[in-house]
Amino acid sequence: MIPEKSARAQEFEARVSAFMEDHIYPSEERFYRESEDLGPWKVQPVVEELKAKAKAAGLWNLFLPDHEFGPGLSNVEYAPLCEIMGRSHLAPEVFNCSAPDTGNMEVLARYGTPEQQDRWLTPLLAGDIRSAFAMTEPDVASSDARNIESAIRRDGDHYVINGRKWYTTGATDPRCKIMIFMGKTDPEAETYRQQSMILVPKDTPGVTVRRSLPVFGFYGVPDRASEVTFEDVRVPVSNILLGEGRGFEIAQGRLGPGRIHHCMRSIGLAERTLSKMCLRMERRVAFGRKVAEQSVWRERVAEARIMIEQSRLLTLRAAHLMDTIGNKEAKAEIAMIKIAVPNMLCKVVDWAIQAFGGGGTSNDFGLASAYATARLLRLADGPDEVHRDQLARMEFRRQMGTNGAGGVDGWVPAVSDRALGLV
Repeated sequence: MIPEKSARAQEFEARVSAFMEDHIYPSEERFYRESEDLGPWKVQPVVEELKAKAKAAGLWNLFLPDHEFGPGLSNVEYAPLCEIMGRSHLAPEVFNCSAPDTGNMEVLARYGTPEQQDRWLTPLLAGDIRSAFAMTEPDVASSDARNIESAIRRDGDHYVINGRKWYTTGATDPRCKIMIFMGKTDPEAETYRQQSMILVPKDTPGVTVRRSLPVFGFYGVPDRASEVTFEDVRVPVSNILLGEGRGFEIAQGRLGPGRIHHCMRSIGLAERTLSKMCLRMERRVAFGRKVAEQSVWRERVAEARIMIEQSRLLTLRAAHLMDTIGNKEAKAEIAMIKIAVPNMLCKVVDWAIQAFGGGGTSNDFGLASAYATARLLRLADGPDEVHRDQLARMEFRRQMGTNGAGGVDGWVPAVSDRALGLV
């Protein structure tokens, strides 16, 4: 059961929607133009201008459920707000609700020491700085995080860090001041105790941002993917997060909320894409009829509406379970949405491109960048195949009655030869 929207959530929803209409949508053309002209190594002036407006309007840090750091919205309350923001690549950062800062702030809020929070979390919450997350490596299959080979070695009162990372989000941003780095502190330890996470100031000697990585030709939109090398980087022992060997624990705590935020934003992007597609088909005539009157397109519009609604309900269910039983217990539902929603978005955007014809492949209508985002999300925070494998293993345990109380519904099927009709 998904609870009804609270009065506070409805108020925030109205305020975010109004801000989008008044400030975000009218600024998108400028945002894309500045992104292309300035490149991923500089800050778009329009972003900083709108961030000041959003902050003044009290629409800031809405993603954090902790009252100490934000308005304290639950996942269910935040979901429709995140969906609205997801309708535009410009919006999430304007509200200080964009990756990788959201995940990094959650890590610091949950696992950081008071000193770490004072130095890094406070300016991130204020929007004074930005951050990066360095986990994926080019030389190994990082879909299996156990493969990560970057080294974090203790040397007296310091750790020495060596490694090569890519798809390090946020690193080319000149406002980026801190990076969360994942690597091995003890290669001989038990498998899930080998990795640690550590805070690395970007200006530390030995940290080099090598290049910006394009996503289907888009540089820096939306998340400034980068390649970064770490060569004999020395940071104080006090920069370790939670302690040695806790990297996987932190990663799971970070990725659960991150995955649901990606899905919420994707639903918003799918909604806007469907609107564009419908308007386009109403205004175009082919073979003597409006495109909107042709049966193949009516079928696609209907299917898109069904898929979006299914995705939204599944995502809201996952959000509700995260709020009520916790991220770990809701891992099956999180895996489901991480598979279903990006695939839905890919399909809806693909249909929209087809409806727009050649223009859909250009940058004029925002469909090419939407598809790049959708396709990327089938890999980010774990590829489809990993989530499907995890989900299947959980389902086998559930069906065999070896899942304790039987999962979130408390249901354990009676699996026997007689029940299966085999005897």
